[in-house]
Amino acid sequence: MKVLMIGDVVSRPGRMAVLERIQDLREQHAIDLAVMNAENVAGGFSITPSLGDELFDAGIDVMTSGNHIFDKREVFDYIERQGRLLRPANYPKGTPGSGVWMGEVRGTRVAVLSLMGRVFMPPSDDPFRIADEVLGALDPGVRVRLVDMHAEATSEKIAMAWHLDGRVSAVVGTHTHVQTADERILPEGTAFITDLGMTGSYAGCIGMDKEDVIARFMTALPRRAEHSKGDVRICAVVIEVDPDTGRAREITRLSLKHES
Repeated sequence: MKVLMIGDVVSRPGRMAVLERIQDLREQHAIDLAVMNAENVAGGFSITPSLGDELFDAGIDVMTSGNHIFDKREVFDYIERQGRLLRPANYPKGTPGSGVWMGEVRGTRVAVLSLMGRVFMPPSDDPFRIADEVLGALDPGVRVRLVDMHAEATSEKIAMAWHLDGRVSAVVGTHTHVQTADERILPEGTAFITDLGMTGSYAGCIGMDKEDVIARFMTALPRRAEHSKGDVRICAVVIEVDPDTGRAREITRLSLKHES
């Protein structure tokens, strides 16, 4: 089984890159399942129902998220009825939506789990304990298990990968918007990369206009940062998983230039 996992999709530049390239990527890499992080889709903050539907219709199968997922109120109802849009599973009980998606892809049962770290992040439950609980409740027949660990601290993402090695097919990090070059397969068969990187405009600062961001660092005045434009890239990994064992065979990092 071939899985495409796309890093944080930021604003219109990242969104259009995915919409225009997802089918080509699926065909080129013989992708069976496409997963993307959607917490920055709408102007850098959350996602809207119309944008979510558009991305699903274009060829995205499942969306994970993180600390910005509820920045837009219209997500509250949407995430309840759209089971393929996930929020972190370690959010408090009663939070709208689910942190886990389970389905069948070409006859193979698959689970996707969205988690959020706690170091330098908003308050949430222990992602390590929640991961243990979720995985413990899964039917053993669900062999392919994919985890998006949305976290600031490199050490927390690496620790999660080691904690889950052999129990999931892949752990990919998101949130920092900077792709790391440490893709590998851990000893017990779990594919890992510390951060998938950002899908969006690299002409600014992690997807936002550089002058707006610099001004926020240099003054005490509030200033809303608009998304940057130009130098658009798609950052992702392609992971090949043995559907019978759930072990990863190969992980390939992608950083692709895109012009609309």
